[in-house]
Amino acid sequence: MTPRFARHKRTTLAIATAVAAGALLTTGLTTGSAAAQTPADSSAPAAAPVQLSAAARTSLLQQKQADAAETARQIGLGAQEKLVVKDVVKDADGTTHTRYERTYGGLPVLGGDLVVHQAPSGAAKGVTKAVNAAIKVASLTPALTPAKAETQALTAARAAGSQKTAADSSRKVIWAATGKPVLAYETVVGGLQDDGTPNQLHVITDAATGAKLFEYQGIENATGKTLYSGTVTLNSVQSGSTYQLTDTARGNHKTYNLARKTSGTGTLVANSTNVFGTGTASTSSSDQTAAADAAYGAAETWDFYKNTFGRNGIKNNGVGAYSRVHYGNAYVNAFWDDSCFCMTYGDGAGNADPLTSLDVAGHEMSHGVTSNTAGLNYSGESGGLNEATSDIFGTGVEFYANNASDPGDYLIGEKIDINGDGTPLRYMDKPSKDGGSADYWSSTVGTKDVHYSSGVANHFFYLLSEGSGSKTINGVTYNSPTYNGSTVTGIGRAKALQIWYKALTTYMTSTTNYKGARTATLNAASALYGSTSTEYKAVAAAWSAVNVS
Repeated sequence: MTPRFARHKRTTLAIATAVAAGALLTTGLTTGSAAAQTPADSSAPAAAPVQLSAAARTSLLQQKQADAAETARQIGLGAQEKLVVKDVVKDADGTTHTRYERTYGGLPVLGGDLVVHQAPSGAAKGVTKAVNAAIKVASLTPALTPAKAETQALTAARAAGSQKTAADSSRKVIWAATGKPVLAYETVVGGLQDDGTPNQLHVITDAATGAKLFEYQGIENATGKTLYSGTVTLNSVQSGSTYQLTDTARGNHKTYNLARKTSGTGTLVANSTNVFGTGTASTSSSDQTAAADAAYGAAETWDFYKNTFGRNGIKNNGVGAYSRVHYGNAYVNAFWDDSCFCMTYGDGAGNADPLTSLDVAGHEMSHGVTSNTAGLNYSGESGGLNEATSDIFGTGVEFYANNASDPGDYLIGEKIDINGDGTPLRYMDKPSKDGGSADYWSSTVGTKDVHYSSGVANHFFYLLSEGSGSKTINGVTYNSPTYNGSTVTGIGRAKALQIWYKALTTYMTSTTNYKGARTATLNAASALYGSTSTEYKAVAAAWSAVNVS
């Protein structure tokens, strides 16, 4: 099996997604007083997000939840529908974008997520919905028993390599993501996949007919002397006579050693001196070099999000995740897991090539950001967008770090030699060079594995950043084609990142597909730079160049 990287709600280096539709509001919504804020960049456009203090963010979330019933009424939701605040983004000009989950009759609505956009005055600017269909079901009493739903979920899990004989959990939901809303069961099966990656298969079953409606994988794959980034500065904490890999400057991120285990937290990495790792590869499960790489990757990813977008950690709440190294035996993958709020790294073939390079770390933690913003479903086109988002921001982290031992590039996993021949895992300028990824959109792209359908968005991002044709960047030569034979002029990586981040956090939803992503990024470019700007026109041109219109 070819490794691709995993995500759990768990996530790996490969990723997950959604389709977006918009409905404009015509009525006003109330807002509260202004909250304390710090622009991520004083020269940023008025529509750029600002960094809220922890107290201000909490206050704004509480205010939005307090107003949720009135918001639901004003956007035309039914009497049995309620809104639950998931996140809020505030722009430099005071505009807010509040992301809500939805319930119906007390049951969670999968595909019911939406974003309400409000002007500084409180006037409505619009609503972005995952689905436009009205949420209504005839009965909340299922005809199907939970046991029958579990049987179907276990059958699907066995096809993915799991040996589990019982489901981990099951709940009643309203399934609305792929058509008419219906009462359904969401059943989750754990265990391990056939390559050793933890399994968290979610199976949606119609509670009336027993038909399988959908399934997705919750796991998304996936001073220190590091293996990949040279000698770097790390934060640690002294405890008695030892130093521990705890980064108090970045939400108390901690790095643990699983020592070949596949469960648990592991042992906090500590040393008698304040130096971690040797800078060379080792097959020892007690080696600290992989831990140094993981800690460094986590620090650079934190700083990238904070200094580029004003985002204070994965959840934007100032709380750090944690990292686990030396997972399993010769495990050739890495993954993000929502359930533990952590990154996990295998040691690669022969336990000699840990998957802890800078872009892999940025990729995995970005799965966490996607989960806490748009929540792109990890299947179909939205799954490809999920994976691409991690590739895009993982690339952003690598360029941001500006590390001479691992210069920024548009190659994914080029340091970890996962193919065994020195080639990268993925290429953003021409994704098909990996033998499986799509360069351009087609009606069947959503049937590909999400790590391959991601190629369309990766190619779009490269074209938007650097343009088409041949060029050399940091010593790497690229030659990016276009579907329509056009010549695309890039706007630079910095602006392309701002557009993708704003689209993800304010205009994409769990069901966004490629057409929806085009709309979301155009909306973002319009908000940031204007609808007649060079940047807006470049976004349209780059999508056309990958056959998305």
